[in-house]
Amino acid sequence: MAAHKPLTVAEFFADAVRRFTRARLHFGHGTHNARDEAAYLILHALRLPIDSLAPHSDRRLSAAELHRLNALLEQRIRQRIPASYLTREAWLGEYSFYVDRRTIIPRSFIAELLREAMGPWVRKPVRRILDLCTGSGCLAVLAAMAFPKAHVDATDVSPAALAVARRNIRHYRLDKRVRAIQSDLFADLAPARYDLILCNPPYVDTDSMRGLPQEYRHEPVMALSGGADGLRIVRRILADAPRFLSSQGVLVCEIGHHRRRLERSHPDLPFVWLETSSGPDHVFLLEKWDRSALAGSPRSFGQRKTSANGRPRPRGPD
Repeated sequence: MAAHKPLTVAEFFADAVRRFTRARLHFGHGTHNARDEAAYLILHALRLPIDSLAPHSDRRLSAAELHRLNALLEQRIRQRIPASYLTREAWLGEYSFYVDRRTIIPRSFIAELLREAMGPWVRKPVRRILDLCTGSGCLAVLAAMAFPKAHVDATDVSPAALAVARRNIRHYRLDKRVRAIQSDLFADLAPARYDLILCNPPYVDTDSMRGLPQEYRHEPVMALSGGADGLRIVRRILADAPRFLSSQGVLVCEIGHHRRRLERSHPDLPFVWLETSSGPDHVFLLEKWDRSALAGSPRSFGQRKTSANGRPRPRGPD
């Protein structure tokens, strides 16, 4: 593509989709197909609102804009760098977060549940929240917004990830209510009782780690790898969480595709499986105070929701 050719946004978009499709890129860090990813990168590069390309379809691109766009697309294609690392931002619903390679790109389904303040499953008032494996701090920030009277402790074992988390906490002016703490799960926390513990831990099992698309290999291994069966970190959380839960506290944890494996390994725990846009198998809740009432077969609650996972889906020209 000649840099001087006076292409329109619509023409460049069509070409970008073809290039992405031909390159067989993997999507999953906020967008799910070539059209959405191309639209997002173009809108970001042109500093336009991240919603739709359609109003800008006939706009002619300058030589400088074409150069910038082509450079961005080439990085995405040749190096398989996820779009969020190229733009230094990731979206969960309507909220954007700064990200770089020090932390995993936010995409937790727990974000959907926080949009409704955890629906009927969390008993209010919620005064203290713990976000384990906070990474970019996105869930800690969303939890503070969902529960405006709560104080949130956001922990991670990685000081590099915590630097990113603190940046996002400051961006949303939540310094007084959200605290970033270096801790290996509960190990370095002072004794405390939390009304809500959130966690999106590393849960990719060893076999899956070997087969990850190249895009995921740009992310920190420690933020992905969950050991041989994907549940190494989850088992530690289940062992220690009761000591940190208040009398009516709940644990909400995302575990990927390991529901059956988890239920087989912990048959006596009354898991409640929460419905998200991914289905009823990826996020569980455990209540501390009334386990006898939840005894028996694990249950699923809630209605399928419109996904809040990832950035708002930008629409390309029709």
